[in-house]
Amino acid sequence: MRDCHYISSSVLDLEEVREIIVHKKSLDLSEEAIYNIEKARKYLDNKMKENKTPIYGINTGFGSLCNVKISSDNLTRLQENLVMSHACGTGEKVSESVVRLMLLLKIQSLSYGHSGVSLDTVRRLIDFYNNDILPVVYSQGSLGASGDLAPLAHLSLPLIGKGEVILEGEIISSEEMLKKFDWKPITLQSKEGLALLNGTQFMSAHAVEATLRSLRLSMWADVIGALSVDAYDCNISPFDELVHLVRPHRGQVKTAERIRKILAGSEIAKQDKQNVQDPYSFRCIPQVHGASKDTLDFVYKCFKTEINSVTDNPNIFVDADKIISGGNFHGQSLALALDYLAIAMAELGNISERRIYQLVSGLRGPAFLVDAPGLNSGFMIPQYTAASIVSQNKQLCTPASVDSIVSSNGQEDHVSMGANAATKALKVVENVSTILAIELYNASQALSYQKNHKTSPILQKLVEEFRKEVPLVKEDVVMAPYIQKAKAFLESYSLKEFSFE
Repeated sequence: MRDCHYISSSVLDLEEVREIIVHKKSLDLSEEAIYNIEKARKYLDNKMKENKTPIYGINTGFGSLCNVKISSDNLTRLQENLVMSHACGTGEKVSESVVRLMLLLKIQSLSYGHSGVSLDTVRRLIDFYNNDILPVVYSQGSLGASGDLAPLAHLSLPLIGKGEVILEGEIISSEEMLKKFDWKPITLQSKEGLALLNGTQFMSAHAVEATLRSLRLSMWADVIGALSVDAYDCNISPFDELVHLVRPHRGQVKTAERIRKILAGSEIAKQDKQNVQDPYSFRCIPQVHGASKDTLDFVYKCFKTEINSVTDNPNIFVDADKIISGGNFHGQSLALALDYLAIAMAELGNISERRIYQLVSGLRGPAFLVDAPGLNSGFMIPQYTAASIVSQNKQLCTPASVDSIVSSNGQEDHVSMGANAATKALKVVENVSTILAIELYNASQALSYQKNHKTSPILQKLVEEFRKEVPLVKEDVVMAPYIQKAKAFLESYSLKEFSFE
């Protein structure tokens, strides 16, 4: 039996999202969520019977067609037309992990009882999640305002028997999926299509995935940076607590503390140094890594707020007897935070590449970290690879959030471009993973030339485990497979011993 997570109004934390995904928990609605959903739907149905005036998106057209009144007998068709017409996504297919998050976050947002959807619709989304039925969603098409319209339309199409889904690793039609499970298509009621399409779940899902990966990579940056410090025979004094207490940015202090603990017991760190100072890429690890940590703290709070919010439009407030057309679908908060996240993570990659460069320079060890350089090129070209990725990250860090473009005949005249910020940020995070893998590959090789003294016990263990996957390089080999193995090692190796909590 799978553990179950009950959707409720209690605050959902990003770490809790990780637990739901990693442990493959099933979803169900709490009694509170069921009550909230049914209460809002009943209120909306009664309001439609009593009130004949236009209510945006419920008995009107959408966007610049907001003043076109729709007759009551066409409301289901209106909502289904909305879902179909907005499914204009293009580009690459969104990863299964992000689509899974989109489903979870859409269910969470609809459960608060401010969207007016039917219980059947939410339960079908839960059926999709629990059976790992993942709608095919495309990465391009959202402006990040009016919600993630195109991506969420593709997420919603299978509800009405349209579009495609991924099931058991294969792409099949939604009609085939419904037959397989003996389900009938959902008949969308008033407001439901708009509730499904309005929202920030495409941006939010990317944000959650990027943040969770970034937190892990941030710790890896400290660990691998510490390994490089010993491999390059650096001074330990720049990590002294006194230095950081007089400039006590939280991330800086935390980074220096972690480096000290990682290098505890290192013979290399204790030995006298010929160099009075080391390059900034080693000496300033606490200041640079720490700044990225502080950024991660900021964006974490932003994304946590977002995934616990109602982001469709209009919003239904039963107790206040109001249906209010607002703008909670606008992704500006996400767009700015995602751009900030990308910049912070790119800097971890930037400084990592500089350490890679120093390690192969020949200034404190053999040129390109190999015996018989000249005959062997050794680790010359992995630095080129890292440099090219760092340069790409700089290009990807051009902010999306400063851009906007008019849509819907001028009705939607300022948009966040948060969806572009989201896909860029996730690409930057993936790139940083590769750069850090290359640094680990290089640093572990450079450490082998520190023959007279040992590194710390905790790093010795790390290198021993790494060597089971990636051997020392004695002479030139094809390196691409080992870089991939180093990346896989970053994904699989437990970092609990480096958390020092």
